[in-house]
Amino acid sequence: MKTVSRKILEQVIAATTEPLLVVRIDQPNWPVVMANPAFATITSDDVLKQPFADVIEVLVGRELALEVSETVRSQDETSLPIESNSREYLLALRPLQIEGENTVKFYAAFWRSGSGAGTAEGAEMHHELLKAKRRIRDLSRDDPVTGLLNGRAFGEVFAHDWAVAAREEGKLSLVTFTLDDFSSYVEVFGQHAADSCLRRVGQAIRRCLRRASDVVARPDGQRFVALSHASEEDGVREFAGNISTAVRELGLHHPRSRSSKFVTVSYSVAIADLSSEKRAASEFLDDLLSTTVD
Repeated sequence: MKTVSRKILEQVIAATTEPLLVVRIDQPNWPVVMANPAFATITSDDVLKQPFADVIEVLVGRELALEVSETVRSQDETSLPIESNSREYLLALRPLQIEGENTVKFYAAFWRSGSGAGTAEGAEMHHELLKAKRRIRDLSRDDPVTGLLNGRAFGEVFAHDWAVAAREEGKLSLVTFTLDDFSSYVEVFGQHAADSCLRRVGQAIRRCLRRASDVVARPDGQRFVALSHASEEDGVREFAGNISTAVRELGLHHPRSRSSKFVTVSYSVAIADLSSEKRAASEFLDDLLSTTVD
């Protein structure tokens, strides 16, 4: 079969009645490179060249946008039940593999009408199956205490974004947050209260993420690490400072803290310049996380 020309494909996509986006994921921020006319039924905004995660966040909210970002990073194919403009859809995500190439460069996102899913009972069963699949996936990717990514899953995300940044000779920023005097907190309040504290701190950090393409994980006991796509150190330090303030403002009492009567975090910033960085992604991350913490 001969290769279909780009112009023919564009005409086919334009004639598709399902809202459709095509995203380029081998470039920073995953810009939208194509949107068919049917997408105008979802939003009137001009989404071309806009970061995909930002577009999804505006349409369906941050929580689902974070899930979409994780799916794209892992290069999975999936469907998510969503609601937009008071209508139910299945948001189908599919990697587009070009024959002869080892890496996935493009992703397609389809908004499939819930009315096309068959009977109401069939649609409900399909949604439950999708939820079950996500729960199974999350068991292997999520930290059981905080619900954030665990260290292994974060390593996979970081390796993916590192490869994208390396092709563009761009930068990635990592901020590590360590709970101050946390071993003393555990001694006073016990492990159950400590787990509750970790969850609340993790949620505070997640709320401060600037984009759905940013990620936070809990790689070990009392430490969190956030991946930001900001490249200017002053901006990253401001971002980290805002998170530090947000954690303190949780007002979690810490009677044995040496720095405050509340739970606080210390942070460090590392910016990888992929135009000159010689280490591999895993080596860079291991070096960053090898620092001994209290």
